[in-house]
Amino acid sequence: MSYIELHSRSAFSFLRGGSLPEHLGETAAQLDLPAMAVCDRDGVYGAPRFFAKAKETGFRPIIGAELTMEDSSALPVLVESRVGYQNLCRLLTRAHLRSEKGYAAIRWEELPEFTEGLVALTGDVDGPLLRAMQQTRSADHAAALLQKLLKIFGPNHLFVEVQRHHVRGEERSVRALKELAERFHLPLLATNGVHYARPGGRQVLDLFTCIRNHTNFDAAGTLLEQNSERYLKTAAQMEKLFHDLPQAITNTTRLAERLQFSLENLGYEFPAYATKEGESMNRCLREQVQAGAKDRYKVISPEVKSQIERELQLIKELGFAGYFLIVGDIIKFCRDNDIMAQGRGSAANSAVCYCLGITAVDPVGANLLFERFLSEGRKSWPDIDIDLPSGDRRERVIQEVYRRYGKHGAAMTANVITYRGRSAAREIGKALNLTLDMIERFSNLFAHGDFPHTLDLSEQMAQAGLPIEHPRATAFLSLYRSVYALPRHLGQHSGGMIICQGKLDSIMPLENASMPGRVVAQWDKDDCEDLGIIKVDLLGLGMMSVLQDALELTRQRGHPVDIAQINKSDAKTFKMMSEADTIGVFQIESRAQMATLPRMKPKCFYDVVIEVAIIRPGPIQGDLMHPYLARRSGKEPVRYYDKSLIPVLERTLGIPLFQEQMLKIAMVMADFSGSEAEELRRALSFHRSEERMQKVEKKMRLAMDRKGVSPEVIEEIVKAIGSFALYGFPESHAISFAILAYASAYLKCHYAPEFYTGLLNNQPMGFYSPATIIKDAKRHGVKFRPVCVIESDWLCTIGADDSIRLGLCVVQGLRHEHGDAMLTQRTQRPFESASDFKRRTPFNKEELRTLAQIGALNRLSDHRRTALWTVEKNERPDDLFSVLEENQASPLQPMDRSERVEADYDGMRLTTGAHPMAL
Repeated sequence: MSYIELHSRSAFSFLRGGSLPEHLGETAAQLDLPAMAVCDRDGVYGAPRFFAKAKETGFRPIIGAELTMEDSSALPVLVESRVGYQNLCRLLTRAHLRSEKGYAAIRWEELPEFTEGLVALTGDVDGPLLRAMQQTRSADHAAALLQKLLKIFGPNHLFVEVQRHHVRGEERSVRALKELAERFHLPLLATNGVHYARPGGRQVLDLFTCIRNHTNFDAAGTLLEQNSERYLKTAAQMEKLFHDLPQAITNTTRLAERLQFSLENLGYEFPAYATKEGESMNRCLREQVQAGAKDRYKVISPEVKSQIERELQLIKELGFAGYFLIVGDIIKFCRDNDIMAQGRGSAANSAVCYCLGITAVDPVGANLLFERFLSEGRKSWPDIDIDLPSGDRRERVIQEVYRRYGKHGAAMTANVITYRGRSAAREIGKALNLTLDMIERFSNLFAHGDFPHTLDLSEQMAQAGLPIEHPRATAFLSLYRSVYALPRHLGQHSGGMIICQGKLDSIMPLENASMPGRVVAQWDKDDCEDLGIIKVDLLGLGMMSVLQDALELTRQRGHPVDIAQINKSDAKTFKMMSEADTIGVFQIESRAQMATLPRMKPKCFYDVVIEVAIIRPGPIQGDLMHPYLARRSGKEPVRYYDKSLIPVLERTLGIPLFQEQMLKIAMVMADFSGSEAEELRRALSFHRSEERMQKVEKKMRLAMDRKGVSPEVIEEIVKAIGSFALYGFPESHAISFAILAYASAYLKCHYAPEFYTGLLNNQPMGFYSPATIIKDAKRHGVKFRPVCVIESDWLCTIGADDSIRLGLCVVQGLRHEHGDAMLTQRTQRPFESASDFKRRTPFNKEELRTLAQIGALNRLSDHRRTALWTVEKNERPDDLFSVLEENQASPLQPMDRSERVEADYDGMRLTTGAHPMAL
């Protein structure tokens, strides 16, 4: 006799399970269970990770879910076939999309529509049958409910579930369930209702129970588990537990044999691109690339022609033509709708992407390695990231994708938020009933969400006021280590979108996001990639918004600038960079960058590429930055691992700074093929896998040894690869960022009013506050005008004299809709006085005080305090005397210079007047 666990929850049941799906799978393999099912609450969140662990360890994963019904009971269902999986996903999608985020209730009457290919269990204590038995104590009511389930699923797809956890009263329930099963001729099925992999997981589940019920361990009482029996048990343990019901054990293997669906049979297809009748997607792609090449390259050299042909052939062999066409079509939509868009990442290594307008980097001219992007050994789809202006423009692109593929055909990928650092400490502290001040110290101890690795956890606890001698310190320590990195809730990826041929809701369940108009898939980007589901990243970049706004201003003011045509050898721009005058400039504005720029003294565009790449934690920790700067200044000689690597490393003075260089080193020194280079790329990307790195390093050693490379050089190269895995940065990524860095520096240098206006209108972003940006702009000769309700728009604007008029957007606490309403009133009829302004605008008293305080009402009053006096007056519409009092002078004295500066900072966090230190 054998046993298969068919009802378990993972931590992806969010506060209802205590172990990761991969931990459950690993434990199942260790216990020699041939198969196992994970049924997460209202989703298949953990299925991809469970599936991946099953492939690695050899057991068979079974997919299921617990469905929250409208009466709050949880009905477990198991997937029998691909049709059943699709029905489960569609049912969950329907329930989630009509509910607010985090909730999904299924109506009993809609269940029959989705039962094909699904097998139902009657459930445990949360299940509909046991709940009915316990709540009503009526056998007839339980029988009626079982008959209802039987009618919905049919006799071959319904099992009466029995569990034993050594708790009082359960034998009475087991007998009642056995009688019901015999009465309706239904099979019994034994499960352990697993909530955690090992007995020790109970403490995490109890913690989650406290969090879910907003209580603590002292007050939770019977909400907590009575014992630790809901762990994954061996077949022998379960057979012993159900010795009197052997058929309930036997039925687990019989049912498992029917449940043959696997995530390998997902049936996902990327959407087909709509071509002309009789035209293949490969032919269409070729024509678009050839047309783009003529536009991008005025003269198509043999090198360019050869590279394009090589890429098109590989894309055809891999079947990726539709992907490139659809991404190119998104770029075309952006171009047609005046939305800046630029592809980055490894896509910049592709001449096809360059010709389609996806990227702005010529990979042939830049001598970039195409294999970094795509190779014959690549099994996963290529990854193209598209940078878009943040805010409304990016949202328009996202909504266009939803419009094209439908609410059920496209979704944002999920982002799994996990317990770590402060979030874990706060929740554990509340559950342990620690004092509020101690919990606050945990939150305030560190600036970021995670704790620094330099401090031991017990030291961190002591700093927060929880020394190891505290009676609850041991429990805190144990819970923190157990809950760390477990899923907390599901968020959405910053820009990753997946689309599907047909309906995406048949591939995975979809949910509402917190943001209106957004739909989110239940799997994150890594899970999607592992299962061959294609993601297009539509990323919001603040600097793209700044550049687009600044370029629009140059066009409006009669001196348009084309970012693609700007002079990349402008001496004035490089001089500004060399002097570290880069406040507000993309990527090179940090203090570390400013400290390096005078040493680097960039003289050409590629110097900017290196500057962008070199000030990163990896190059600094890998001790590459200082040797590079020493070689650049002539203090250290340039040397190479081997003469054959001069073309590969010449531009970086013999130091491998980029991932592409590392792949080229492998191809030159170890004769790696494209697929072997792809293997190395994945090893570098997954540096946390020591096993993967060691495997590639061994292959390289053997290959170089066979080629006759000296042991010293082999050792140097292998050491370089090992350290490189700690920080790997693609050259194509650096070039894409350098384009934006140079463009922003060029605009700051030559079109300062437009640049600073764009920068102020897109706050917050970057390292510096608007106050610092304004002071920097003044040093560049830009004049500023204060906020004025007669002159200012919502955004900052440029006057005829090149001065910048601050917009209402800089005023603290001012509501945008109130500002728009005021501007509408101003357009209809000018304001005659402060009282007239007060009557005709929707600003509340606090907003009016701020406007008066910062001088925005000065054109309607004698001075700021007169405006404040008017704002504070209580006027009634039916008071005839209020009109006579409008022009009465206020008894308050005008603010002096220091008071005006203080009021500006209080109301705007900036001033157009003197710097505070000047006072």
